[in-house]
Amino acid sequence: MFYWLTTFSDGGDVFNLFRYITVRAGLAFLTALIFGFIFGPPLINLLRRRQGKGQPIRDDGPETHFAKAGTPTMGGVLILGAVTVATLLFGRLDNPYVWLVLAVTISFGAIGFIDDYAKVSAGNTKGVPARVRLGLGFVIAAAAGLVALYTHPEALQGQLAVPVFADVLINMGLIYIPFVMIVIVGSANAVNLTDGLDGLAIMPVMIAAGTLGVIAYAVGRTDFTEYLGVHYVPGTGELLIFAAGLIGGGLGFLWYNAPPAAVFMGDTGSLALGGALGTVAVITKHELVWAIIGGVFVAEALSVIVQVLYFKRTGKRVFLMAPIHHHFEKKGWAEPQVVIRFWIIALILALIGLATLKVR
Repeated sequence: MFYWLTTFSDGGDVFNLFRYITVRAGLAFLTALIFGFIFGPPLINLLRRRQGKGQPIRDDGPETHFAKAGTPTMGGVLILGAVTVATLLFGRLDNPYVWLVLAVTISFGAIGFIDDYAKVSAGNTKGVPARVRLGLGFVIAAAAGLVALYTHPEALQGQLAVPVFADVLINMGLIYIPFVMIVIVGSANAVNLTDGLDGLAIMPVMIAAGTLGVIAYAVGRTDFTEYLGVHYVPGTGELLIFAAGLIGGGLGFLWYNAPPAAVFMGDTGSLALGGALGTVAVITKHELVWAIIGGVFVAEALSVIVQVLYFKRTGKRVFLMAPIHHHFEKKGWAEPQVVIRFWIIALILALIGLATLKVR
């Protein structure tokens, strides 16, 4: 919205600043952060009044989690509100990628909200059946894949970029849309599985958002893509504003989610944020790099898959409990130890992901 003020600029006034993506990204970050600080307390109070007993706690979970009973959920609404407002204020609204990411974020947030509401209303951890959530997620992801397919430059449509190797593209043909569906839905559910400890998911989400934001900015500039040897996707630079808003909103949420959490993000936040990050990876043609940057989320999801498959086959468990962060809790790690160590791993993986831009 503020970008249109540049139409009144003669090039030497304050309005000219809004031409710069980096300036608008900084303002989006501050706006989202302030939004979180202002609306956090009233939202938490509202959720406490409406939810009563708060988010249901798993009976088979670590014993330390029983003390969290009564903590309200759906705090992801705070993050989604912050990032949406910041993006609409400072993003270019004539950019299709901005609307695509917002649409996916809000759509997955709606699925998560319904799931959270079902859990709180019924007072159990079942919520909406998994097949329903997955089905809706795949429909949204398929639509997003089609939009991305036809908004990408013709030379990149349906192509998978291979990191490290310059100018290497794999034509995915008919499996491109199914691949995008797996990336977006897989990302959404991987972040959802990670969101099991106070602050565990939101920091890796912010680290990943910052990393993908930098990639989006670089991929959207011809001078950077020529220097780095990556594929140019015009218009992706505006996604830096979305990423900055997500970081600001995430920090505002973390203020209240830091141990002991006053609110949980719930599926409302985790599904939306995971879906958003997967969509940014698809738009920027960095799906494979996203698997590195989001390695913490990948490990969490794989731990559940391995645990379920191995148990069905042998009746035994690979991990003491899945997702894997619960395994370390069962081994005696204190919750802050698990959280901070996973943050460190997320940061290392993000740096490795960024390194792939230069290593060609």
